[in-house]
Parts: sequence; C-alpha cells; structure tokens
Amino acid sequence: MSHSDAETASDALVAMRGITIQFPGVKALDGVDLVLRAGEVHALMGENGAGKSTLIKALTGEYAVDAGTITVAGEPRVFHGTADAQSAGISTVYQEVNLCANLSVGENVMLGHELRRGGRIDWRATHRAAAEHLENLGVELDTRTSLSTHSIAVQQLVAISRAMVTDAKVLVLDEPTSSLDRSEVEQLFSVMRDLRARGVAILFVTHFLDQVFEIADRCTVLRNGRLVGEYPLPSLTPGSLVQLMLGRELDDLEALSSVADRHVDRSGAPVVRATGTGRKGVIEPTDIDVYPGEVVGIAGLLGSGRTELARLLAGADHADSGQIEVAGKAARLANPRSAIDHGIAYSSEDRRAEGILGDLTVAENIVLGIQARRGWRKLRKAEQDAVVAEYIAALGVRPASPSTLIRNLSGGNQQKVLLARWLATAPALLILDEPTRGIDVGAKADIQRKVAELSARGLAVVFISSELEEVLRLSQRIVVMRDRRKIGELASHDVDVDAVIDFIAHEGQEGAA
Repeated sequence: MSHSDAETASDALVAMRGITIQFPGVKALDGVDLVLRAGEVHALMGENGAGKSTLIKALTGEYAVDAGTITVAGEPRVFHGTADAQSAGISTVYQEVNLCANLSVGENVMLGHELRRGGRIDWRATHRAAAEHLENLGVELDTRTSLSTHSIAVQQLVAISRAMVTDAKVLVLDEPTSSLDRSEVEQLFSVMRDLRARGVAILFVTHFLDQVFEIADRCTVLRNGRLVGEYPLPSLTPGSLVQLMLGRELDDLEALSSVADRHVDRSGAPVVRATGTGRKGVIEPTDIDVYPGEVVGIAGLLGSGRTELARLLAGADHADSGQIEVAGKAARLANPRSAIDHGIAYSSEDRRAEGILGDLTVAENIVLGIQARRGWRKLRKAEQDAVVAEYIAALGVRPASPSTLIRNLSGGNQQKVLLARWLATAPALLILDEPTRGIDVGAKADIQRKVAELSARGLAVVFISSELEEVLRLSQRIVVMRDRRKIGELASHDVDVDAVIDFIAHEGQEGAA
C-alpha cells in the first residue's frame, strides 16, 4: 500500500508520522511512519537494530519523540509516559511478561482495577470479573491459583487479558511466541483472531516469518532506523519480505559451507569428554564427547535436559556423578571460573539475566571474559582496544561503537557481543545455548556462518537450538535428549528434521549413528 493510501485510511486507529528519535551518537529512528487499523493484525518487521523496539517504545510512551506526530483515533497525542499511552487505549505485552508471578492469576488480571465495596477490595467480585475477562478470550483458569504455577503461554494470555481490562483499542505484542510451542502458538493466534474480529488493532512483532504470513494482514518494514514501506501480506513472499528487511538476497546469507559433511578427525583425545555425568533430580548420567573442529548439536524438546547438560559441562551447575575430562585429563569443573581456566566458554540461553551487563559498554562486556581468565592482571588499554575493534568488525556488531551501552543494542547485536566475549578468551570448547533465539534472519545467519567458520579452524562447539533445521545445518553429530536423559546420537548427514522428530518421539537406541 502506498503512503497516500495509508494516510487516507479512515479506519486508522493510530497514525505515527515522521517519527525521529536520537540517542547519543545514534539516530535510532529517522522519519518513520506507522499506521495501525481497526480489526487488523499488523506485523512490524526488520533486522535487530532496525528500530522496531524504539518505535514500539515511542508508541507506548516509554520514549519521547524528537520529531514527528502521533494521532490516536484522529486526535493528536503527546505521550509523557506509559500511563498516557494506556489512557489512550494502547496496551503492550512484552516478550518477558511483565506480571507479578507471586500473585494469583486473578490479581494479575485485575491489578489496579480491583472491584471494591465499602472502600475495601471485594476479592470474590474481583476474581469473578477476572474469570469473565479470561473467558472472553476463550481461556478457562482457576483465578486463585498462583501465576508462577502456569506456563509462559498461559502467562501471555493472562497479560493480554489484563490489557483488555482497560478496553484497549490497540494491542502491541512484542515477540509473544518466542518461548511457545506450536500448540501454544495456535492458542495465542486464536485469541488474536478473536480480538481482531472485535475491531482491536494488533501490532505483532516477531522473527518467525511463517507466523507473520499465517496471522498478519499487513506489515511495515524498517531497515537501519528508516521506513522501507508498508505492504499487504498477500503481495509478498517470505523471500521478498526478507529481501526488504535485509536489502539483499537471503541466498547470500545461507551460503554456508556444509558443516555436516565436513570430516572430523576423532583419532586423538576429545577436547571434552563427559562420562556418566549427571545431577540427581536434574539430569540422568550422560556421556558426550566433542573433538577439535567438531560441532555437536543437542536436540530435544523444551525441558528435555539440553540446558542442564550444557550447564554441567560449563561448571555453571555441579555434577554429582560421572567424570569430565579435558584434553584427556580429568578435570573438576566446580564453577564457571574453573571451566574458563580449562578453556571452556559458555553462552547461556538467558542473555539478559546471565549474559550481558546492561550498564556496561560494548567494550567492557567484550573484555569481561579475558579479564576473568587473567584474574588480577589488568588488561592494557591498547590491548583492550585492539581486541574490541577486532571482534566488533569480525561479528558485524551494530552500531560499531565500543562506548555504546550494551542495553541500547538490539537482541541480535547483544548476542554478537556475548559471542565476541567468549571468542576473545580463545577457548578450546564453545558452548552455545540458543544463540539465535529471538533474533532476526540476518543476525542469525551471521552467527551461523561464524560458528561454521570457527569450527573449520579447529574450535570445538556444542550447539543447542530449538530449531532442528539449524542444528542439522551446523552439526556433524547430534546428541538427542528426552525426559532429561540422552536417548541416542545421530549423524547429521544421515537424517532430516522429520527423522530427528521421529527419533525424539519414539526414543531410539544408544549409538544409532
């Protein structure tokens, strides 16, 4: 749809025009337009760093705009905070659900809108109202149960229900499906379709292209803080959408060397060998070895024990059974520091809580790993600058400014900084747990390409991903987990995604490769 078509749309609930936002040294948004219409799901697309999060924060009152206008239902608005946006009928559900896990479901739904009688909260009436709001979304829950006892998917629906208590006309969903399985996504989409039918305008932000084409009516594409355009989804294909987002063909990004077919010399000692390594009540005794230049993928459903195994290998959790050898010698990995001393680097799946330090700069985050390995011996400024410049360039971190606070970077660029941190320590084994979750196709391909390149140079890698295609593309061998135990191994070049799924579903015999 052309710009003029968008401007004349009579059913536009929100019109953002010429939105410009600047941070020190960075123009995050440069004259961006966004139009949201009643009864539509509108996808906001772009690479990490394209400006999506900044635009959302401008819409929800978290950021003030330096230039541009926002109108809601035809009325000009200036938001001085999130409360202003909410009073205008704009509600947001973020990827990390912003609820109170220690409160009940009903208390979360009605928080700030509890029903009162005689000056006191009428909890019976409040829970009854909460149940009605949930039922309006097709969700049946005991509102008196603690929110913490429910899955992330249910918490997302509770957050949406809470947003609709205020009769929101615009609902912003920021990466709502990143931690959901397929059945949970279907439940969320059912709720979204119902809200769309009621005339709610939904802004949907996701990195899953197939979900965009399944649920969205239109999309706005951003690139490098600028508007590329607004498009009806039927006019696009996944390939053309990716090209709009990246400004280049996806085929260029997927030209990875065939990692699965590359020969790995396993005649010598493995970099790491775990024998019967486990932790009572967490993961059963497990065998795994990784050789120089080899990428070993770990596949399994959420909760299968993938992360638990990674944490034992990285010293983040202490094994109470079995033995771990590093370069052929027994090693006691009592904590992450001892693992680093043995040349084992671990990038956690939770980059916010266990990875980045948001109040530090990109440079400070990169050199943390080296400093941890050196102990009290401080890194010289010239050496630090050289290391930081090398890895910012090698991994394509954007913006390429060492002094930028890492919290101001997009998720994909934060992930690249974490990768840089551990590569700078020159590890023998790099353990990557969901390194591409929640990042765009461009950053994902950059990281995949870097893993392939590093393993070809001799680095041993353990690679965990919920996306089986990614595990198959990058790994020579796949360790398959189920119910917190290893059920077998597969050679990547012998199987496809369906075969791995079948193996997980029906179990398998140890040593199937």
